[in-house]
Amino acid sequence: MPRYEYRCRTCGDTFELSRPMAQSSAPAACPSGHDDTVKLLSTVAVGGSASAPAPAPRPSGGGGGGGCCGGGCCG
Repeated sequence: MPRYEYRCRTCGDTFELSRPMAQSSAPAACPSGHDDTVKLLSTVAVGGSASAPAPAPRPSGGGGGGGCCGGGCCG
């Protein structure tokens, strides 16, 4: 279930609620009991242990590519 972050306009506290997406815009009371709250925009954190393998390094030598000027002409 998604977690949404809210801020209370009365006391300034921020808090999170887990609720269904269909209720994401529903009013939320702060833990202190105030009703004047606003839903905050929050960043999305993606976690997990699977990842794509790192690309293999390109072999060096021979024809240019790389560096600030495309190879070989910088000293």
